[in-house]
Amino acid sequence: MSFDPILSRRFGTPGSHTIDFYEREDRGYQAARKALGMTAAQVIDEVKKSELRGRGGAGFPCGQKWGFVPAPKDVPGPRYLVVNADESEPGTFKDRALLWYTPHAMLEGAIIAAHAIGAESCYVYIRGEFAREAVRVGEAVREAYAKGYFGRNVFGTGRRIEMTVHRGAGAYICGEETGLLSSLEGGRGYPKIKPPFPAVKGLFGQPTIVNNVETLACVPLILDRGAEWFKSIGTPGGTGPKLYCVSGHVERPGLFEFPCGVNLRALLGAAGGVWKGRRLKAVIPGGSSAKILRADETDVAMDFASLQKAGTMLGSAGVIVLDETTCMVNALWNVLRFFHHESCGQCTPCREGTGWIEKLVGRIERGGGKQGDLDTLLDVAANMQGTTVCVLSDAAAWPAESYTLKFRDEFEEHIRRKGCPFKKESAMAGALA
Repeated sequence: MSFDPILSRRFGTPGSHTIDFYEREDRGYQAARKALGMTAAQVIDEVKKSELRGRGGAGFPCGQKWGFVPAPKDVPGPRYLVVNADESEPGTFKDRALLWYTPHAMLEGAIIAAHAIGAESCYVYIRGEFAREAVRVGEAVREAYAKGYFGRNVFGTGRRIEMTVHRGAGAYICGEETGLLSSLEGGRGYPKIKPPFPAVKGLFGQPTIVNNVETLACVPLILDRGAEWFKSIGTPGGTGPKLYCVSGHVERPGLFEFPCGVNLRALLGAAGGVWKGRRLKAVIPGGSSAKILRADETDVAMDFASLQKAGTMLGSAGVIVLDETTCMVNALWNVLRFFHHESCGQCTPCREGTGWIEKLVGRIERGGGKQGDLDTLLDVAANMQGTTVCVLSDAAAWPAESYTLKFRDEFEEHIRRKGCPFKKESAMAGALA
């Protein structure tokens, strides 16, 4: 399947991260100039018409989110825009590439968003491990300030927009928007109860919009080329260009750009198919928290609506491919160890549940599984969903539930054999070689 890249067209091009290149080659900051000549309502309306949905995981309509910010007469005081660059979902690396190769696309989108919501202060909350990217984004911000694109007189309009880069400390929970805001305020990265939502009461108790890096990189395209152009790409279940991260058992893992809604099998084909001539066993379509798809379920469009109908989600578009040699019990155990480690511990169902299901699956994998463990696992996972402040508990329960239900025979075989049959088969194959 051929598609001329839009978001990633400059990836790998020398100098693409500089403001001079961005302005010379990509009409850089022209969309922001246009937006500041429009009313906030007009900008929000155009983004609503584009049907752009957030690229960070939840897929909430971007323009609608901006529209939730109350009028100053209803909630006086400052408004804030926060860029969520804390990309931490396993299998996901699209925002990191945008920050490295084209940081000014995100910054231009931030100027437009700040104007739309009436924010004078913006923050880029960037993942602590993104050391190189943090330096590069900081350099891009300084370039934009030097040209008058941030500061007290943006583009000579008298509009004030300030931008600050803030580094996180490597906590998965700070990718959740309210946990991120708690951290940005100087506290522990504890998520907050919603409602009130950040658009009404967010950073420092004021109206705040949190947008993903890729989401904001799409915004200048919409203002420059129009909502109808953006809608002409993709599907009704997901408009515009989309970056997909493909890793795992494929011949050519990497970052791929297609219209939102590309067929999953076509995407796997673009990645060279399953490696080593093996058969496909399963695919995680949206980062490690997404419910898994069996090989026979992969004829599906990679957009928000289609994957929801298939019982999973697009999430962060972190596509992880598993071949026929994969032990699903071990794969799940690996996922659950991660979520147990990353739970902030604020909510009992998550603090206790993530540890409980990790121990159950680990026991099955190591050969100590008992009859009834699977029913206990499913029961605990069910009680972890919808019972906590944020969705980390759900994010651990969803794979636990889906792996167990879709590959139950494999889990039962581990219990019968008192160990992992895949390890035994590998050892036998090695002895016969």
